[in-house]
Amino acid sequence: MTLSLHDIAAPAFLRGLDALDGLLDKAVAAGLDEAALFEARLAPDMRPFPDQVRMAAFSARGCVARLTRQDWPKTGDDEATLAELKATIALSRAFVADTPASAYDGAETRPIELKTPLATMTFVGAGYLTSFALPNFYFHISMAYALLRQAGVTIGKRDFLGQVDLTAPPVFHR
Repeated sequence: MTLSLHDIAAPAFLRGLDALDGLLDKAVAAGLDEAALFEARLAPDMRPFPDQVRMAAFSARGCVARLTRQDWPKTGDDEATLAELKATIALSRAFVADTPASAYDGAETRPIELKTPLATMTFVGAGYLTSFALPNFYFHISMAYALLRQAGVTIGKRDFLGQVDLTAPPVFHR
């Protein structure tokens, strides 16, 4: 069985975005003070809650766009409500879901240059996905989860994991 970058990226991003969307549903149901939540952070030097959601959503669509050489849908990064954050997640989810597997052809070895305020990083596609994009994506979902827990939302590990694919064959390494 050959595993493509599409086979790795798309299901992981879709599952994570669905889980993140579900976390926001639980926040809405909890009746949190959105203004307070939007200022919440775990430490003074961390970005606040909405940035964690934005960066998770952007990580997914930005990665897929870079791997497939597409432009990604832009947002204003000015979401002011949980409903607007959910719309950003939906935008990212649709972009990932609508990108065909064939668009990833050749992405394994495609050069990817990522410019951040601190550095410019150069990857090949497979390394970008596995060593940067997916860990970054899950980091921001984890931070959103932690901030919601800190705010008193009743969520647990199953909410973070999202829908587990019980049909995927297990992979064992020795």
